[in-house]
Amino acid sequence: MIALYVLPLLLQYLFQKYVEKNNIYILAIESSCDDTSAAVLHNTKMLSNVVATQKIHEEYGGVVPELASRAHQQNIVPVVHQALAKANINKKDLSAIAFTRGPGLMGSLLVGTSFAKSLALGLNIPLIEVNHMQAHILAHFIDNESGKKPTFPFIGMTISGGHTQIVLVKSYFDMEILGQTLDDAVGEAFDKSAKILGLPYPGGPLIDKYAQLGNPKAFPFPKSKVGELNFSFSGFKTSVLYFIQRETQKNPNFITENLNDICASIQYTIIRVLLDKLKKAVAQTGVNQIAIGGGVSANSGIRKVLQEAEQKHGWKTFIPPFEFCTDNAAMIGIVGYLKYKEELFATQEITAKARYVINE
Repeated sequence: MIALYVLPLLLQYLFQKYVEKNNIYILAIESSCDDTSAAVLHNTKMLSNVVATQKIHEEYGGVVPELASRAHQQNIVPVVHQALAKANINKKDLSAIAFTRGPGLMGSLLVGTSFAKSLALGLNIPLIEVNHMQAHILAHFIDNESGKKPTFPFIGMTISGGHTQIVLVKSYFDMEILGQTLDDAVGEAFDKSAKILGLPYPGGPLIDKYAQLGNPKAFPFPKSKVGELNFSFSGFKTSVLYFIQRETQKNPNFITENLNDICASIQYTIIRVLLDKLKKAVAQTGVNQIAIGGGVSANSGIRKVLQEAEQKHGWKTFIPPFEFCTDNAAMIGIVGYLKYKEELFATQEITAKARYVINE
């Protein structure tokens, strides 16, 4: 008789636990640089992804850390509110709070970290810390219209304003950095080259725009020669600077008359560097699945070359939707979901980390 009474209760308990584990709502917060973002994910499906972009940095030609952290303080509450409203859920429905712990600007990270810790404590739900670089790679596992997701192992290439890395991704939480920039990141190479040309910040998208109208082989620029799979773009920026100085001395209107060709040549050289390193990574690892991430992965030239690589080199390439390229909270949310499944929670003692290496 006791068994007849206990068995239904046990089954009900097990079913409730199954539902809880497979019905996960993650609120994610991203504040690593100059974009304040909040997103809500239901398992691997994105319900909302709100981003507040800080325009003030355009006046200074680059991100000013102090101004960025102040803007995060102003934006974070309304952004989180909008994310919950768009997802049409109440904060009491949340399973956990995920946030960017690092890497990034310390002041900006502190705003997101403090807010996430406070909200998780107030709601009495788990807190999940996320490595920003890991999130760029795992953004490919957010549900999307194509339904395409890489399988393990694959090579992840993260290209952004602050980072350039080639990573061997063995599983969700087992990643090995094969190569990275020794100085400047690829996004900085684009933006600084644009600044030399007199283009407003951020200049990378403008170089991409003008490059589509120019001859990519009009002006040859040197490619840095650093060991194996590492990158270096400081010398490239210097070569662009000296080239422009030399040519404008001869012809003050050189930039205006040749802008499309200059941009096309700059973009072509940078893309060749990235592609050459990817070829080496594939040759060394035997892995031919390539997944890119980071703000520069929105570049049309890079996306086109990678799509062509599927035919030329037999690669299987994965290119994220535009909304997951730049810094956004949805990519933080997918890592939060994957960590929640493994019960990889953080404590209230967790602190922001400006330098935060993958798998550290």
